[in-house]
Amino acid sequence: MSPVRNEPAAGAPGLLVIIVNYRTADLVIDCLASLFEGVTLPADGAVVVADGASGDGSVERLRSAIDDHGWQRRAHLLALETNLGFSHANNCAYAHACSALGKPRHVLFLNPDTVVRPDGLRPLLDFVESHLPVGIAGALLEDPDGTPQACAFRFPSILGEFESEAKLGPVSKVLGKWQVAAATGKDPVRVDWVSGAAMLVRSEVLDRVGLLDESYFLYYEEVDFCRRAAAAGWQCWHVPQSRIVHLVGCSTGVTRHRAPARRPHYWFASRDRFFSKHHGRHYARWANVAWIAGHLVFRLRLLVERKMFAGPPHLLADFLLHSLGVRSGHLETPAQ
Repeated sequence: MSPVRNEPAAGAPGLLVIIVNYRTADLVIDCLASLFEGVTLPADGAVVVADGASGDGSVERLRSAIDDHGWQRRAHLLALETNLGFSHANNCAYAHACSALGKPRHVLFLNPDTVVRPDGLRPLLDFVESHLPVGIAGALLEDPDGTPQACAFRFPSILGEFESEAKLGPVSKVLGKWQVAAATGKDPVRVDWVSGAAMLVRSEVLDRVGLLDESYFLYYEEVDFCRRAAAAGWQCWHVPQSRIVHLVGCSTGVTRHRAPARRPHYWFASRDRFFSKHHGRHYARWANVAWIAGHLVFRLRLLVERKMFAGPPHLLADFLLHSLGVRSGHLETPAQ
């Protein structure tokens, strides 16, 4: 989908929040409640919820909740006919908002499995508006008890793939500058990319670098977007003063809060697309080798320590099969 290039108009939202739903209506309703309570959503803010053809009654439940709570003036529901992925749904929501409401100054891509802390968006907006080179900013994501989550990162690399899978102290120390998870503190810090669970973007960035790449069904779309924005000269920052609860993986099934599900085929496809698109096929193959080597180091460590692997079932086998261009039958049905 091509970027929408209409100029901001009088009465257009200062902030557009986009939430994509796929069979997570209860989570979306809780997220909307957190936005509309108190002054969390700015007075000139609007929300578009895009339903990716859930087919489970989500549209009806969301429409009823919006009407029952009196949110209909600023919360809009877009029911898509087909599920073509997370990027596609976000892009459709943005195009719909620009057409119906006018082009916003800023767009917040917000996961359905999030709850915004009271007034949690203002620090993010203030930071971007007061720093012109900043095109993208991410909030501090945390557990309900306030425990911080990894949400600010370096771009993936061959050495980063090895380090992230090896999970070995000496290795991480040596390869620290390639470690994907970036060090953060109490102050805003410039990073390569931020989690798409709560990513604020100037609409001007969308104009210049394009919308989310719809070739990614799910995962890596925000990494790709931040990479393209960086290539165009835009900065990306992590702003910890903006706090948002993230119920990790509740909208996808890939979660650390319960037994992890088998990694879906589109995770492997998205990872492969990112490396191939930005570095070429040769680099992507070496990134695969690095991932496998790091994972084997980790498995060896578990064997020595007599511990069981607690990650997604069949992860190594699925990774090897995908690297060879073979896809297991269980992974064929897309879900978001």
